[in-house]
Amino acid sequence: MNSPAMTDGSTDAALMKRLMWKIIPFLMLLYFIAFLDRVNISFASLQMNADLGISSIAYGFGASMFFIGYFFFEVPSNLVLAKVGARIWIARIMITWGVISMCMAFVTGEKSFYLLRFLLGASEAGFFPGIMVYIGRWFPTSYRARVTGIFMVAIPLSGLIGSPISGIILDGMNNVAGLRGWQWMFLIEALPAIVLGLLCLRLLADKPSEVNWLSQQEKERLEAIMASEQQAITATGHYKLSDAFTNPGVLLLAGTLFCIVFGTTGIAFFLPQIIKSFGYSDSMVGYLSAIPYLFGAAAMVYWGRHSDTRRERVWHLIGSFSLATVGFLVLALMLDMHAAAMLGLIIAAMGVYASNVVLWSLPTSLMTGATAAAAVAFINSLANLSGVVAPTLLGWSRQATGSFAATGFIFGGFMLCGIVLMLLFRNTDLFRSNAVLASDATTVNDGEMHVQTARR
Repeated sequence: MNSPAMTDGSTDAALMKRLMWKIIPFLMLLYFIAFLDRVNISFASLQMNADLGISSIAYGFGASMFFIGYFFFEVPSNLVLAKVGARIWIARIMITWGVISMCMAFVTGEKSFYLLRFLLGASEAGFFPGIMVYIGRWFPTSYRARVTGIFMVAIPLSGLIGSPISGIILDGMNNVAGLRGWQWMFLIEALPAIVLGLLCLRLLADKPSEVNWLSQQEKERLEAIMASEQQAITATGHYKLSDAFTNPGVLLLAGTLFCIVFGTTGIAFFLPQIIKSFGYSDSMVGYLSAIPYLFGAAAMVYWGRHSDTRRERVWHLIGSFSLATVGFLVLALMLDMHAAAMLGLIIAAMGVYASNVVLWSLPTSLMTGATAAAAVAFINSLANLSGVVAPTLLGWSRQATGSFAATGFIFGGFMLCGIVLMLLFRNTDLFRSNAVLASDATTVNDGEMHVQTARR
């Protein structure tokens, strides 16, 4: 198969830069609010658990109910998105979850806590995989890891910025107008989701032809790049929709992401409690919790770009998993030495978040069309079952041992499992036969961009 050569590399590089500035900041803002509303329960727990008599096990189970709802509605939601378009469906998702997140302020006990967490997960289902499919339709493979890395910086940013804000609201708004700080936190942090959902209808576009900030020549150029890449993927083999659910490579990616989500979920839900155990106030917990997220954000951007530059994914994943393993083991072994434990948390956050970036550059580089959309949703839905396991298991370990040391060892075990799954993935046909991952694949490089002939 022959792809059209790029005759003006600087023009194409400028096109990619324009796409990044026009698309990614708004997507980051959406995901920032999404993740903040998903995990602010960790700060609410500092007051809510005592107010409502919720035990560590009940808290862990309630936190995990989000992922039950997410699991059941993830694939259907992404298939609807593929039908109606990202603009309308992402707007619907954000408005719905904003309303439900606001209702969390009126939880009265364990049952209402479980129900609203389930509904929050059901309402948000399809958002992240939909964004991944959306990015895959605007950016070529050789840019996808760095673009995904920049976008996913919203996760640690939600901790970096959201943690101090949540801590300030807990202390500063406590007992204002008869509401506790955790209730005000849910009310205040839910509003942006509703506002941004309405803005999606105006600012998102489903395809290049619908935007007015690209020239006709740029639109045609972008469509040619993406069409050439899709042809290169298709040339290596046609994947049916059923392959999105049964292909061994897809299942291994889901298992790998399961391990990553275990790490990110555990950090999000238990980082404030770990730091609180050091004896700090709620406000100080908020500030200190931001530090691992700051280093995690830097690791995401650097590792995603490094993976694109080297045009390699698997060994980058193994490297980041190894870093996370070391960090969690340091946390477990040096919990009583608070500075060393914080260092462990920082190292672990860097490894976990860097892994997330590199993994998400793979699915849309392996399959196309509805199969890719279904595979992304399926991988994400299976992996997010980790969000059911992690809070419950970690909450149980904390209650059973009275310490977070066991938590660190559990984290480390899942990171080691991720390494094993990536080594297995290297031997699957999905990885070995795909032209986009090979050295003669379609590439779009910095400065001098070109499309090479993909031969198989």
